[in-house]
Amino acid sequence: MKRFIIFFSIALLCSAITFFLYLQQFNFLKSIDLKLRDVRFKVRKQIDSDKRVVIAAIDSKSINELGRFPWDRKLIAKLIDNLKYYGAKTVAFDVIFSESSNPESDKILSDSIKKAGNVILGYFFREEKEAPSYESLEILEEKAAIRKIHVGQGAKNIPVVNLPYVEVNIPCLAKSAQSFGFFNIFADRDGIIRNATLLSLFDGNLYPSLPLEALSKYFQKELSVSVEEYGIDSIKIDGEIIPSNEAGQFALNYYGGYNAFNQISAVDIIKKRVNSNILKNSLVFVGATEIGISDVRATPVNPVLPGVEIHATVVSNFFQKFFLIRNSVVVFTESLFIFIFALLLGSFLGVFKKTFYSLVTLVVMLALYGFINMLLFKELFFNLSIIYPFISMSLTYFTSEAYRNFVEERQSRFLKKAFSSYVSDKLVGQIIENPDLLKLGGEKKYITMLFSDIRGFTTLSEQVTPEQLVELLNEYFTPMTNIVLKNNGTLDKYIGDAIMALFNVPVNVEEHEYFGCLTALEMIESLDKLNNDFKKKGFPAIDIGIGLNTGYAVVGNMGTDTRFDYTAIGDSVNLASRLEGTNKFFGTRIIVSEFTYEKVKDRFKFRMLDKIRVKGKVEGITIYELNNNLSDALINEFNIALEYYFKKNFYKASEIFKELFEKFNDKASKVLSERCDYYISQPPPESWDGVFVMTSK
Repeated sequence: MKRFIIFFSIALLCSAITFFLYLQQFNFLKSIDLKLRDVRFKVRKQIDSDKRVVIAAIDSKSINELGRFPWDRKLIAKLIDNLKYYGAKTVAFDVIFSESSNPESDKILSDSIKKAGNVILGYFFREEKEAPSYESLEILEEKAAIRKIHVGQGAKNIPVVNLPYVEVNIPCLAKSAQSFGFFNIFADRDGIIRNATLLSLFDGNLYPSLPLEALSKYFQKELSVSVEEYGIDSIKIDGEIIPSNEAGQFALNYYGGYNAFNQISAVDIIKKRVNSNILKNSLVFVGATEIGISDVRATPVNPVLPGVEIHATVVSNFFQKFFLIRNSVVVFTESLFIFIFALLLGSFLGVFKKTFYSLVTLVVMLALYGFINMLLFKELFFNLSIIYPFISMSLTYFTSEAYRNFVEERQSRFLKKAFSSYVSDKLVGQIIENPDLLKLGGEKKYITMLFSDIRGFTTLSEQVTPEQLVELLNEYFTPMTNIVLKNNGTLDKYIGDAIMALFNVPVNVEEHEYFGCLTALEMIESLDKLNNDFKKKGFPAIDIGIGLNTGYAVVGNMGTDTRFDYTAIGDSVNLASRLEGTNKFFGTRIIVSEFTYEKVKDRFKFRMLDKIRVKGKVEGITIYELNNNLSDALINEFNIALEYYFKKNFYKASEIFKELFEKFNDKASKVLSERCDYYISQPPPESWDGVFVMTSK
């Protein structure tokens, strides 16, 4: 059973490491993961695209019959006229007419565009300087800029593509167009097109891409965009969401490598050689597919896919609701897989003791995840990560094998050496049952630490004989130790006349801050009875100071191979010790740090004392006195004085502190009034942060 737990723990650790890598999304791992995901498109069969999406292709056939592209714009006009004749509902051009041709042809094309009333012209943003006419820019803004934008509270900007220049269509054509859409396509870091950019900023306006605007005009519904603090929240057409990430990018669910869409040669449309039913009620993209003139792109399904097919993919995905899903459910699922498969593998490795069986198990688990990932991709369109569960399982396997080879085989020799080095023969049986008892070192843990010390112990030791001193200390330590143990504390050690106690170790204790404070108060209360007993025996009365702090410390067995002790070390422990000594400075009995105070401030009576930097520490902290007998009037007036003090109004602060000392004989008020007087004569620097530096322990 123990071996199973060890291998299961190894798997859990490796899963956690992998999950950290997953959260960081390092570029080299992300790049590999994307490459692995691309394979799924090739493994999956080609799927039929929506028949309403048609590409009017400027292909080799069209060029052979009509000549080299670009053609005379009279031919483009004829194309538009015939598309209207065949019943195309929306026509989107993956082509730009940024320069004038002959006036007659431009006029004919303009008239055809206007008459059709369903033409969306393409344009593109660029980094190189371009100076379009102001008229063209005005038309672009008027017809294409998105008007319905909801900006949520906290959203300061829209994290979408924002290029400085634009190349648009000439004014006479732009005026006739129904609208416009940009046809920029942006690749991932490895040059592969996996997403379509749906939105872009230009000159303070938000613009839609060519396929997004084509969808809007096809359904005759207005686009709306919602922006939140993290980026794009949603893109909608009449309330129907088009899924995108925070940068307005749409994950492309490709249909296949070649001939995924219904393509018709542009020349066949121009010469009316098309079946009349094919184009009826269609959304047509006009673009080049001939390799020599088209804008080819590298995609997961084809290294030379014409850009117009990427636009068509967006529209067809929307028509068919054929979306790659990467929402919170998918992210949770792949996060779960990182742990589940590694833990399953670790469980099997904890049972199998032979390397061969372990290796076979790894291969089977990797294949099983690959199958499940592909199944979810094919049937539910889940865009799950592949590499991270693979990493989690591989780390689990190699770490488990390392443990098997370097730990288990040397365990017996290690234990024999440990027996003779650490413990006596009487404890051999216990160590065999639990070898971890021998382990040196510790763990980082959030605990509460208490230090108490007898005030004036040196003077006290001079007033009694050595025998009486030992008796006095024994009678003092007994009730104090009982209080610690009663309140779920651990007595760490006696340091001369001091007591060090820990809470929340070695066993976890809920509300350990509360029990630490309760212990301190009960220790103070027990002094009255203790001093009465001392008086009867002729011993002098004693007083104590207590310091409490909560924080992370290293706890565990510390020492050497032959002698060790369970204790806590670290800055938090040192701070608790310093706070105990600070009581002498303020005339208090119990001082707690801000870290303890914040956890129990509503359960005991406190007053803020000061902001100090104890000796040996760099950072300042706020300290509080714990005393359930404090007067409410004293606390309220003391707080008011502190406010004046921290605002550098030392005159007013000193006045209140002096009144409190006279009225309540409060030493802390006297200390602070004297400090105010000092600051009045020697003002602190402008950079003073209110923190007082303690020069003694």
